[in-house]
Amino acid sequence: MLNEDHTGVRLPHIEASPARQVGRRVVIAAVVLACTVFIVWLDRDGYRDGDQIGISFLDAVYYSTVTLSTTGYGDITPLTPGARLVNIFVITPLRIMFLIVLIGTTLEALTERSREEFRVRRWRSRLRQHVIVCGYGTKGRSAIRALLTTGTDAEHIVVVDTDQRAVDEATAAGLTGIVGDAGRTDVLRRSSVEKARAVIVAAHRDDASVLITLTVRQLNPTVPITASVREEENASLLRQSGADMVITTAATSGRLLGLSTDQPRVVAAVEDLLTAGRGLDLQQRTVTQSEVGLSPRQLRDVVLSVTRGGRTLRFDDPLIGTLESEDVLVVVKAHRGPGGTT
Repeated sequence: MLNEDHTGVRLPHIEASPARQVGRRVVIAAVVLACTVFIVWLDRDGYRDGDQIGISFLDAVYYSTVTLSTTGYGDITPLTPGARLVNIFVITPLRIMFLIVLIGTTLEALTERSREEFRVRRWRSRLRQHVIVCGYGTKGRSAIRALLTTGTDAEHIVVVDTDQRAVDEATAAGLTGIVGDAGRTDVLRRSSVEKARAVIVAAHRDDASVLITLTVRQLNPTVPITASVREEENASLLRQSGADMVITTAATSGRLLGLSTDQPRVVAAVEDLLTAGRGLDLQQRTVTQSEVGLSPRQLRDVVLSVTRGGRTLRFDDPLIGTLESEDVLVVVKAHRGPGGTT
């Protein structure tokens, strides 16, 4: 089950089923009743039933039931000072506890809302260096799977989508979700976009991607934005809107479809590279101290590109020469399992 506060933030939350909640209350009520019967029965000679001093076990059960339910017919009454003190200091607290159990649904709803608001406030105070994924469709889900595979914790991923069912699915998977249009300033502020380390725009429509990118860039001028577009002609518009990287989904898929006819192994290799956690993996990393001064071809990993001084050079560019300490590499390496096997 998922909880939502008044601001639309939905945090992962597991709630017991209604049958289990009712069963738990019944058990608590039965325990309270049993304790009351036991206490009354121990002091049975301190009670009076009409003109009779002392009560039977059935009378103890009857008295406990009508007392806890506040019915109180008055036919059985405490007689001795000890019995009256027990009623004041023991039976009365048990009666209050019994009533709380009976009206527990209302109380739980109130306390649950307060608890959830506290959780949201605490989440906001701790949230930083997170990734915001705008759109939880096929692209958004795939992006999140890649983030999780490469080491990003689920608690550092925030999903924003207009579809409440999509947000429910995201929170059921352990993510934090926000229901709303990511193109709106107030919605993005809920996701603490000012403190995010990256934003992924995976909207269903290109015009929505442009609006989201513009809004994100207005709220956070420095956060890296990766956006997807369906049509290649809209890629330049997204870059002008502030996206640092634009991925053309339709064109990329079309190229792979075309290659699959005559060069199916090329498509298989690309799929392998893009699927993290098995086979070959694409990774970005900095040059290690032991690699400084070496040629890219001398490394164990296959180097695809070298970024130096903000400029990206292909592996065969003669300007690379030897590797320097601040170079950033994109490499292909074999994935190794827990046992060190590929």
